[in-house]
Amino acid sequence: MKFLLALILTAGLSYALCLYFPWWTIALAAFATALLVRQRAGLSFLSAFAGIFILWALLSFFITNANENILANKVSILLFNVNPILLILMTAITGAIISGLSALSAALLFQPRAI
Repeated sequence: MKFLLALILTAGLSYALCLYFPWWTIALAAFATALLVRQRAGLSFLSAFAGIFILWALLSFFITNANENILANKVSILLFNVNPILLILMTAITGAIISGLSALSAALLFQPRAI
C-alpha cells in the first residue's frame, strides 16, 4: 500500500511542480515523497522510478500525438535516427532514473548505519 501511495504521490507532485517550475523539480518531488512515505531503499527507488516513468511516458505520448508525431519524428531522426516511440521511452527512462536516485538518496538518509 505504501508503494502505491508513494508512486501516486510522486507522479502527482511532480506533475504539479513541473507546471510552474523547471523539469528537474521531479527530483525534489521524489525526495520529498520518499521522506514522507518511509519505505526500504529499493522500494523507494522503484516507486519513484515507476511513478515518473509512467507520468513522462504518458505526457510525451499525448504531446507527440497532439501534433501528429511531426516534432518527435524530426527530433528522433536528427539526434538518434531511431523510432519516435523509442525517443518517448528514452525520455521516460531519463526522468525515471533521476527521480529514482533522488528517492533512494532520501531513503538512505535516515537509514541506520553500521559502524
